[in-house]
Amino acid sequence: MLMWILLLLLILVIFGFGFTMQILWWVAAVLLALWVIGFLMRGRGDSRSSGSRRRFSRSGR
Repeated sequence: MLMWILLLLLILVIFGFGFTMQILWWVAAVLLALWVIGFLMRGRGDSRSSGSRRRFSRSGR
């Protein structure tokens, strides 16, 4: 009887892991799409005049 319970628990764990991995793939795909859209939207502005790259300069200007 203990063997059947352990087998059932193993099947449930494997099923849960597969279900979780499927959801994580979808979440990763959505986050990648949002990152690409954000990257493309940010690239449309004029980055030279916005001063976004000067933030890390050492001159302090």
